[in-house]
Amino acid sequence: MKIDDQHIAEPGLIVLDITAADEGTLQTVMGSLQQQWATSGISPVRRTPGEPGVTVRMYADVRRQPDPID
Repeated sequence: MKIDDQHIAEPGLIVLDITAADEGTLQTVMGSLQQQWATSGISPVRRTPGEPGVTVRMYADVRRQPDPID
């Protein structure tokens, strides 16, 4: 999957490709990351035939704290 230039256009913007054995682990990791930084949120999980585990792509701005929940 190609990374769009806008997702890393400035220092502090990152793209994370995370692979885990199962979807539950990915959900836990994404939830923890979105508590630390402003992120793209919980993203759809991908499976690649012939490769172990499941993968997700998440975008984050490590300069910002997440928006408070009302």
